[in-house]
Amino acid sequence: MAKRVAVIAIIVENEQSVEQVNAILHEYSGGIIGRMGIPYRQKGINIISIAIDAEQNDINTIAGKIGKLDGVTAKTVYSPV
Repeated sequence: MAKRVAVIAIIVENEQSVEQVNAILHEYSGGIIGRMGIPYRQKGINIISIAIDAEQNDINTIAGKIGKLDGVTAKTVYSPV
């Protein structure tokens, strides 16, 4: 299967889920190009963006696993390239 470039946007509202998010990202670290995390203390959330170059199945799996965590939302945007 061909690789795709995408960005996964993650919002973490439940601080207890942060370790699980990091574990999932570590599991698929081979395809991650870069990561930016912003703690938004005024709102009590963390905003994470992941740039990734991987097979679409892997990207979907990452976003799906993360999105199933308590208090975590994940959405993916794919590059047309």
